[in-house]
Amino acid sequence: MDRYEGFHEFVRARQQSLMRTAYLLTGNAHLAEDLLQTVLTRVAAHWAKLADGGNPEAYARKALVNQTISWRRRKQVELPGAELPERAESGQLHDEATVRRIALHHALAQLTPKQRAVIVLRFYEDRTEHETAQLMGVSIGTVKSQTNYALSKLRALAPQEVYR
Repeated sequence: MDRYEGFHEFVRARQQSLMRTAYLLTGNAHLAEDLLQTVLTRVAAHWAKLADGGNPEAYARKALVNQTISWRRRKQVELPGAELPERAESGQLHDEATVRRIALHHALAQLTPKQRAVIVLRFYEDRTEHETAQLMGVSIGTVKSQTNYALSKLRALAPQEVYR
């Protein structure tokens, strides 16, 4: 039996979803690719155990969160500026959805890694507090408090958006 049996199928089936999560956690497509590659290397190293009764997707998602936080602690990641780009001189206006998406992207970039992870897991991936706590390796109380802090910060940074 090949120790990687089923790994390639797992990657094909879950790569898009994991990449989307990695992008939301990092806010940068290139960092997201690096993050996903690093995590999939770890998943491959533990594949025999994960395939035999483990939960490879949960392991991969938890590794995405942990690796993002680890990278942000070790090195200063350059974040996009807090100001929106100027409108074009030709008078061309951005459509409202584009402006809102840019504002949200900038606001998310200002969150701490844990706050951003909580927002991504809770509201983008629609995870419960319990699932989010398990994926992040923290208590439910921590998930609740980080969600509260993150939403408060998002409200302050992008007041035109509604965060409930």
